[in-house]
Amino acid sequence: MTARQYFRPIPQDQGGRWCLAGGWVGFSAFELLERGQAPRIVHDAPPDIIRTLTAPRADISGLSMDRPRIMGIVNATPDSFSDGGSYDPADQAARLVQQGADILDIGGESTRPGATEVPFDDEIARVLPAIAAARDLAPVSIDTRKAAVARAAIQAGAVIVNDVSGFDFDPDLAQVVADSGLPVCLMHAQGVPATMQDDPRYDDVLLDVHDALAERIRRAVAAGIRADRIVVDPGIGFGKTQAHNLAILRRISVLHGLGCPILLGVSRKRFIGSIGGAQAAPDRAPGTLAVTVAAIAQGVQIHRVHDVADHAQGLRLIAALNEKEAGT
Repeated sequence: MTARQYFRPIPQDQGGRWCLAGGWVGFSAFELLERGQAPRIVHDAPPDIIRTLTAPRADISGLSMDRPRIMGIVNATPDSFSDGGSYDPADQAARLVQQGADILDIGGESTRPGATEVPFDDEIARVLPAIAAARDLAPVSIDTRKAAVARAAIQAGAVIVNDVSGFDFDPDLAQVVADSGLPVCLMHAQGVPATMQDDPRYDDVLLDVHDALAERIRRAVAAGIRADRIVVDPGIGFGKTQAHNLAILRRISVLHGLGCPILLGVSRKRFIGSIGGAQAAPDRAPGTLAVTVAAIAQGVQIHRVHDVADHAQGLRLIAALNEKEAGT
């Protein structure tokens, strides 16, 4: 049996033979990845691979995917690892939009390592006031693993569902999303928050995550969700060690081969503090921005962050640097 091949587009600073996902990144070559083999550079790929890598991604809740987008985190929880209980969620939503958030991701259950499950009625009570306050400010994403919570949030005005379990936790959630016709983000996680960091193992973390996301996409489409309404997230820190996280981030552009926009959530995570020397989560904004910039250079479209103002400023500078000079 021939080993499966994965073609990772290699981004280049300027120009390029092809445009990646209809966005801002060009590429002219690929890194050919195969399990058990050293990566090698190739300069062509099968036509169907190129079509998938170059096809413009569909808008998500009216937002074009031809430039990076900021998803601001609104934790309606008392126990989130970074900022739980430190603000009123409705006030925070308005503040993040003012700072430049394109999307507001509102969640009522912490999924930090070691977190335990919150009853769905408590989760609903936490998120509904924030959704009501935010729905006229920006597209609202409901960050939940539960069908009942998603259903209530959609009725309250949420227009995106963000499931960190990728439909693994609640089998009824896929049908709720399908019936709504709304976009969904499917994340990869190994295990559940309470135990996911105990001893995560992979054969090849990058390719294992790629294949797991491909299977999540297949299940979602089979449930009646349109492929052009699916976003994927590799789940940095969800059942992954620091080495796993870095392996994914170094070659994250391979996930464009799935044909969906990519969402990245690295904000203030532990590996950023470990590498960058920032013990307190709020001090990890510079490291988060550094990882975000690297991901933008690989064409990643949506960036889920706490520190929206810092990232909005960074994105403005990237856009200015990428503008062509007059007359060129």
